[in-house]
Amino acid sequence: MEITDVKVIPVDDEKLKAFVSIVFDHCFVVTDIKVIHGPKGLFVSMPSKKRKDGTFKDIAHPLNNQMRQYLEEKVLGVYRQQVAPGAPAAAAVEMPPTGGLSPKGDGPLIGGEPPAGGGPSDKEGSQG
Repeated sequence: MEITDVKVIPVDDEKLKAFVSIVFDHCFVVTDIKVIHGPKGLFVSMPSKKRKDGTFKDIAHPLNNQMRQYLEEKVLGVYRQQVAPGAPAAAAVEMPPTGGLSPKGDGPLIGGEPPAGGGPSDKEGSQG
């Protein structure tokens, strides 16, 4: 599985630094990923849902550390590019072409949005 597109929308907040969407293999998008500035630096928070008891549960997340590291490197790399001096405020960064087509098969898929997170644990146990 390859991340073929990353869209980062920077946010001017103390802890929340950006909203992200990612596209896998030109055909599957995950939105509501967040870049968070925690005590140990930047990390990626996957989309989550608030439970009745007030805890948060990831609704999409990598199943292993290798995929988590790959996702974080891609997302944080694009985030750092965009927040660098002189970078555009918000833009999609298309990954190198891999020969994939849009779901209709009529050309390459452009656009999409990403996030972050990890295993099946609640947000309470994640970084930050």
